[in-house]
Amino acid sequence: MNEEKKTSENLPEITVKAVILGIFLSVILAGANAYLGLFAGMTVSASIPAAVISMALLGLFKKSNILENNLVQTAASAGESLAAGVIFTLPALIIMGHWTEFNYWETTIIAALGGVLGVLFTVPLRKVLIVEENLKFPEGVATAEVLKTGQDGSGIKYIAYSAIAGALFKFGETGLRVWTGTVEAATRMGSGIAYFGSNLSPALVSVGYIVGLNIAILVFLGGAINWFFAIPIYAMNHPWPVGEDGNPMAAADWAWTIWSTKTRYLGVGAMVVGGIWALINLRSPIVKGVKKSLAAYKKGSPESKEVVPRTEQDAPMKWVGIALLLSLFPIFGVYYYVIGSIVPSILMAVIMLVAGFLFSAVAAYMAGLVGSSNNPISGVTIATILFTSLLLFAILDPSKMIIGPAAAIFVGAVVACAAAIGGDNLQDLKAGHILGATPWKQQVMQMIGVISAALVIAPMLSLIQKAYGIGAKTAENPDSLAAPQAGLMASVAEGVFAQNLPWGLIGIGMVIAIVVIVLDKIQEKKGSSFRLPVLAVAVGVYLPFELSVPILLGGLIAWAAQSYRNRKKVGASPEQAAKIDAATEKANTRGLLFASGLITGEALVGILMAIPIVLSGDKGILAIVDKPLGAWPGVILLVFVMLWLASVAHPKKDIQEIEDNS
Repeated sequence: MNEEKKTSENLPEITVKAVILGIFLSVILAGANAYLGLFAGMTVSASIPAAVISMALLGLFKKSNILENNLVQTAASAGESLAAGVIFTLPALIIMGHWTEFNYWETTIIAALGGVLGVLFTVPLRKVLIVEENLKFPEGVATAEVLKTGQDGSGIKYIAYSAIAGALFKFGETGLRVWTGTVEAATRMGSGIAYFGSNLSPALVSVGYIVGLNIAILVFLGGAINWFFAIPIYAMNHPWPVGEDGNPMAAADWAWTIWSTKTRYLGVGAMVVGGIWALINLRSPIVKGVKKSLAAYKKGSPESKEVVPRTEQDAPMKWVGIALLLSLFPIFGVYYYVIGSIVPSILMAVIMLVAGFLFSAVAAYMAGLVGSSNNPISGVTIATILFTSLLLFAILDPSKMIIGPAAAIFVGAVVACAAAIGGDNLQDLKAGHILGATPWKQQVMQMIGVISAALVIAPMLSLIQKAYGIGAKTAENPDSLAAPQAGLMASVAEGVFAQNLPWGLIGIGMVIAIVVIVLDKIQEKKGSSFRLPVLAVAVGVYLPFELSVPILLGGLIAWAAQSYRNRKKVGASPEQAAKIDAATEKANTRGLLFASGLITGEALVGILMAIPIVLSGDKGILAIVDKPLGAWPGVILLVFVMLWLASVAHPKKDIQEIEDNS
């Protein structure tokens, strides 16, 4: 892709319509990503769909330009990234019983502070990572290309069609309750368990398509390690429990019990190692970023005579530094409100500031290497919560121990929001760098997107909680959203203070992570395109296995398209190969928009369906059958949706047109 700047012309950027549209899309995409993350345990970047929707809406005005479009998607993607940081952490307070609902002001302040800090932390990193290191930032480059080539808004139809399909699919399952949302089978084999299950969700297939086959395989591999090996081994070495009816517990129920109470701690160990490994690998860029930020401050000082081009003007470092110092006061206030002790609150605020910067830098660098959808938020957050829990356990007054786990979650929440925004912001700034945008204006729009999403995230989460439940499935909430990351965060924080963490399982998880890291280094040395990022495996270990299967199916759809491209390039001339690559990229963009529409449609219906459920108190208020027909209607419809996605994303027609015109 061409990464040269489109223009150095000073076009209007922050306009009234851009701000209003940016706020609107930030709120919509924040809600969609919040639902997706609670359901699937994974989130994806929304920069490209936001850019396409922005182009379509701004096209209705007589005057609009590419830099306005860029600022709209900047604000919108900030909202969806903030939602990721929030849902990975704050639902833990519900799961722990510390909250009965999402407290509005605490949730809003934590989300807004974390997000704004993420923007501020990445200001000094922009030049070193985007200009000097010239990292690829794949979503940022792709967003810029979409903005440059698609200003007619034609891509909106793929989002519209698929959003309707995703919405109808979710409505049929959750609203009309015609079919069940999962298919699973488990049986007892001796004293062990054989289990297999899959969720019937177009959104999860879409996640797999977006992250690609490499990551999808690793997520599935992590799930296989847990559900095909760890759970059966644990079952074979422990007595089979008896259910409430006096009979042996069903195999599926026993498998879920082992996962939720024991073996997912393997994921904790892998996550911690993954977070530490990311820090070790990125120590040099982080130090370089700090040095460059100091140099930028000197360059922008009144004593400096150097004129900085518009396209390199970041937010003034002086004001960034002042804002970071001032942020300590409200953060301290929140922590003091939680635990009521001055010294621990000060310590927590300092830890948050240091960890927030380090992990925002890690997230930004990782986004530059492998994209925002592979951002290691979970790994760095769980490492932060574990470290903070151990520290608070050592220094808190015994009378304050009861609120220790919640205090650790509050620290982790700010760090998670900052890290989530850090990775997303650099993608947007990369797009702006290619297009010739003004960096400080993008940074302002990032803050607008963060704050607008923070103001509405608590009511949306409360609505979801009341309608479906959050955490483990119960008789009262059979469709409860698992919130896998938040559940894991809660278990770690509570386990430290209860002194009952299964350190043996955590240690085994660490060993698994080390083995994966070694294998990845071997693949790197070989120059292999198939890599093994440890956090992708760790995510699979702690996700319910039923979520990994559709993610793998989505990855296979993406692989099929790329495989076809590779076959067609065999024996092609360099010129023909370049055309084939361009055609494949065009098809992949269609697939990305289609997949994003499926996610958005399904997630928004999930949120909208919560309204009548909460108002009526009846989860089956719109049901048209007394009892779901089973999984088979969902299986058939999901196969149809997958074939549709495959046909949209496959480059066969595009490449055929090139061959016909040659």
